[in-house]
Amino acid sequence: MTALPVYLLPVYLLDANVFIEAARRYYAFDIAPRFWEQLIEHAESGQVQSIDRIKVEIDRGKDDLKQWANGSFHQWFESTGHDDVVQAYRQVMTWAQGQSQFTDAAKAEFASAVDGWLIAYAKARGCVIVTLERFDANVRRRIPIPNVCRAFNIRYIDTFEMLRALGVKLS
Repeated sequence: MTALPVYLLPVYLLDANVFIEAARRYYAFDIAPRFWEQLIEHAESGQVQSIDRIKVEIDRGKDDLKQWANGSFHQWFESTGHDDVVQAYRQVMTWAQGQSQFTDAAKAEFASAVDGWLIAYAKARGCVIVTLERFDANVRRRIPIPNVCRAFNIRYIDTFEMLRALGVKLS
């Protein structure tokens, strides 16, 4: 089988919960260092990245994840300041504010959170979002990333689907 050219490979855009849950629970640095090495290897090949605003969330912690993000992964937190991303963000916010399903509090929280920027970056750049959030057709009190992704036809998967797609082996 012939390998796909790099420009045809999906780019996986990681949500904060992917980093935080892995670091605090199932892929802690002392338990599964290979997970973190694989993120870097796939970032180097252009297939894994995140955004600057996720790094700000990670930097709020005073832990190994912050140290790793600033020391080993910092160059793969992409800027959300580009015109195409800002335009996509406006579209995402307009959509969210126009949805009667969600409470005003949910809309306000979404507008102040990082999620809209993550979705906007994925929309503008054609990335696959990696998140632990799940689609919920009946949710009212928050706006989940997968719900917005479905509205904009943005692909989303969880950490384990990404690892399988990348062919990661943690042995």
